[in-house]
Amino acid sequence: MGRTRRPRPAHLGKKLLEVRTKLGLSQVGMCEALDFPQLHPAHISAYETGKREPSLLVIAKYAELAGCSTDYLIIDKLDLPAKRCKRVVR
Repeated sequence: MGRTRRPRPAHLGKKLLEVRTKLGLSQVGMCEALDFPQLHPAHISAYETGKREPSLLVIAKYAELAGCSTDYLIIDKLDLPAKRCKRVVR
């Protein structure tokens, strides 16, 4: 394993926040929508502020909820598609 830090998406947190707000969910609501029992609203906050990086499974679930590919969340050059996020109905 190398000792250099791996590159991280600079805009991931901002995009995750955008997904959540477009869905009209609170951080608690986002935890419920993501459906990972170990997630806490503090984790959502840390993802959105860039203090913590979500797992690949969490990123995949965000993309599913947003109705887009994970590429849009991870690649800084790509913006989220307009009007793709839908309110979660359970």
